[in-house]
Order: sequence, then structure tokens, then C-alpha cells
Amino acid sequence: MATEEKKRAINRLAVSREFRALVDKMYLDGIEASRGGAPTAWAMVNWWQGDPILKAMDVVTVYPENYGAACAAAGAAEAYLERCETEGFPSHLCGYARNTLGYTAKMIELGEIPAEAPIGGMAKPVVLLSSGAFCDARYKWFQALGRYMDVPVWVLEWPTPGLKESAMEGVYEYTIEFMVRELREFVAFLERLLGKKMDWDKLSEVMDNVEQMFRVWHEANELRKAIPCPMHARDFWTCMVPCLYMSGEKESLQAYRELYDEVKQRVDGKIGAVADEKYRLLFAELPPWHSMRFFDSLAERGWNFVIESFAYHPPLPLDLAGVSDPLERIARYTYQVLAGRFHSALRAGEASGMVYPYLEWARDYKCDGAMLHPLISCRTATFYLMHARDRLMESLKVPSLVIEGDIVDLRVFDQTQALNEAEAFVETMEHYRRVREKEGLG
Repeated sequence: MATEEKKRAINRLAVSREFRALVDKMYLDGIEASRGGAPTAWAMVNWWQGDPILKAMDVVTVYPENYGAACAAAGAAEAYLERCETEGFPSHLCGYARNTLGYTAKMIELGEIPAEAPIGGMAKPVVLLSSGAFCDARYKWFQALGRYMDVPVWVLEWPTPGLKESAMEGVYEYTIEFMVRELREFVAFLERLLGKKMDWDKLSEVMDNVEQMFRVWHEANELRKAIPCPMHARDFWTCMVPCLYMSGEKESLQAYRELYDEVKQRVDGKIGAVADEKYRLLFAELPPWHSMRFFDSLAERGWNFVIESFAYHPPLPLDLAGVSDPLERIARYTYQVLAGRFHSALRAGEASGMVYPYLEWARDYKCDGAMLHPLISCRTATFYLMHARDRLMESLKVPSLVIEGDIVDLRVFDQTQALNEAEAFVETMEHYRRVREKEGLG
């Protein structure tokens, strides 16, 4: 056993096994609920806007975006992508969307969940929860599922003002009020659909769990500033799933508490996630789910990915003392996801609220470089990366390695070429270490 552990380039957190089990449970619960006649939903990542409400209404929810990642990791995505293309959808459409459309077409054709579906598959839902946040495909993708399933679609609006506009008088208050009104309409829709009333006390309890989980998960990531970094991005990507998709569960909160304790033990014992940490890197945006062993190969060279994509981290802590309405608590935290660093970005004179977190993290986590992953099927996770590359260099003299690929489609990721480029990038990181030292940048 000891010999086996030595062979692993990344010293994974023991608690990550519990997180994988929680993800499996999410899909199995969905299938069991559907078989038992209980309401189920397919939901987009909505950054805690609709999830607590579904949880309080006893709707078991699964997430096609996460399922796309699971299919890619299991090697099952290619067949669903090809099926989607035969259905007439373009190959440049979001990989998560294409995986879902291909999967759904096959499920409806068979009249049951495909036998090869990873983690038991996704059972047919009674409602689709869409979101207007972030990406291009969003609600149109869920509308397109109407070709295969006669299921109602609800779209959650998430208005987020621009960086400068966010500082205008009254904008924050108006935005929160708008979101609360939208959430009340969503609650009323679910009450009509399900024939039951919202239990507001239960929703408050769910939000209590969510907020505690945010704090613990945020504090665990803060510990990763330690040298050597105790937790690699591979563990982050495993452990972020319950935060994004199972945030109201008591089991999720307990898992994050155990994660914090394990990371803290490593910090105290000066134990790194990579045995010989030579280079500390940040990663943006989403990883190649189909090729996660790529990071093991880099870890063998001493590369430790110490921080990653800001939109998948918990929102910065908020003081909500005196805010009793659970819908307002939801609205304020959802707004905080994207706009939580706007104040700091404006103070620093930065033009992009999406780029600023990487500047802050590159400095605070003492990064030697950044790996940027433009996605062929996701404009939203790609369009700002070259600006991030330029600002990291201009502001901090931190170089970036740009590796093109995709979240789901293995066919557009060349791992051999990427590893060759990474080898050459070592000299670049070494050079800019000397430049930062000379210029007093740390």
C-alpha cells in the first residue's frame, strides 16, 4: 500500500472519496424518486438561486452540466455528442448541451435510461429549471429538449450589472428586489405544478446549511495559500460538486467540515498535494473532464495547481444579520457570486470583473504561472481569457500557457502537444521568477 501511495504524483485528499459518493447518491436518488412517483427536476447550474427552493419543495434534482462532465470522465460522451449531431445540432454548441440532447434523444427512443449511462443515468424529469446566467446556450438548450420531452421549463433571471454600473446609486438594491420578485414567481409556479405550499421554515433551514457550507468551503480554499499548497485543483474539481449541486444537504456540510480539517492538518504538517512543489499555477476556466490524468503528468514535473476558476468557488462571505426573508438571502448570495469582487476591481482600476479575481489570486497564492483553457464549445468561459493573460503579465509578470480544448469533446484536445508545450513553459516560468524578483513583485 505504501508503495502504491508513492507512485501517485498528486497526494489526493482522503475525504475526496466521500464527495464522489455524494455525487453518485445524487443521481441514484433521482432515479429512485422517479420510480417512486416523486417529483424530479433537471436543473442548470444556477448558483444557488433555485436549488434551495427545489430542496425545500422536496423536488429531487440532477444537473445535466455535471452529468456531461461525468459522461466525459467515463468515456461515454462521444456517443451522445455524435447522436446530438445526427439530430441536427451544430458541433460548436456547448458540449454539456450536446451531451444532454444526445442522451435525451436516445433515452426517449429506447423508452428507458440507456444501459451504458454512467452513474445510473438521469431519469425523465417533471420540470426543467433553466437560467439566464452566464452562457449562450442556457435556456434555449432546455427549450430544445421540448423536441423530446413535454416538460415545463422555468427560466430564472439573474441580472448582473457591469463593473462600473454596479457602483451606481440604487443599482444593488434594485437588482436584489428584482431577483426576489422573480424567486417569488418561481415558488408560486412550483406550488401550482406540485399542488403543495412552500414550507418557509424548511427553506430557511436549507439556507442555513447553504450559508454554513459557503463559509467552511471558502475557508478551506483560503488554506491553499500555504506553501506547499495542501490541496491540488483535482481535489477542488471533485469536491466542488456538492457545493454547486447539493448545497442544502446536511451531508454536504459535514463533508466540507471534514475537508477543512484534513486540509488544515496538511498545512500544520507542511504536507503538499505535490511531493516536490516546484511551480504553483492557477487554472482558468473549466478543465478537460475527459483527460484529468493530464494533471498527474504535470504533477510529476512538480506543477501544483493551487487555485482555479472563480465562478465555481463559493461566494465571498456576507453579513446577512437582520435579513430574515430566505428569498432575499438567496438573491444576495447569488449576486455575490459574480459581483463579490467588483468593489475591489474598481478600487484597483481594473476594467473586467471577470479578470480581476485571477490577478488577486495570482498574487495571494504566489503563482508562478497560469494555465488558460479556451473551450471550443463555450464562448462564455473563453472570451475573456486572453485579456486575463495580458493583465497577468502586465500587472504581475505572471506568464500564461494557453492550451485549447473542450470540457466534453475529447476529439479537440491534444494531450501530447499540451505536455510538450508545458515542458517548454518551464523555462518561461523560471525567467519570470527572476523578473518578479528583480522588480520586487515577490
